[in-house]
Amino acid sequence: MLYLYINVKKTAPISRIKFNTNMKKSIKVFHWLPRMICIIAILFVSLFAADAFAPELSIWQQLGAFIMHLIPSFILLAFLIVAWKWELIGGIIFMIIGLGFSPIVFMHNYKMNHSIGMTLGIILTITIPFVIVGILFIVSHFLKKKNLSKTSIDE
Repeated sequence: MLYLYINVKKTAPISRIKFNTNMKKSIKVFHWLPRMICIIAILFVSLFAADAFAPELSIWQQLGAFIMHLIPSFILLAFLIVAWKWELIGGIIFMIIGLGFSPIVFMHNYKMNHSIGMTLGIILTITIPFVIVGILFIVSHFLKKKNLSKTSIDE
């Protein structure tokens, strides 16, 4: 029975590790920080769906437009669920999202306001949080992996 427990423990995915009292506080911080920042960033992106409401549209048109404006938030939420389970894959996805959309957002906003400073501010508030989330998920993955290998050596 003990042999089975050791084999299961060694092969368990890193995301399924239960936090014990011996786990370092930094690992706990790096576990929850990207998740909380990502939830806040998704809620911030969701705020832009409020511009779907217009008085000249019917309630059904407004609800349809509102749901369509929330599609990016639903996609980001799906990526968060992936990252919650597989931190390395999720971290890479969020870094690609943040870095990939930065030039697109930059060009779109620069065409609208012709101000590099304002455009960079918009980039910092919309896409860079997802790059930071990606980095934090990757750091969390490797910290847990390092802690897991250290605890298996100690046992």
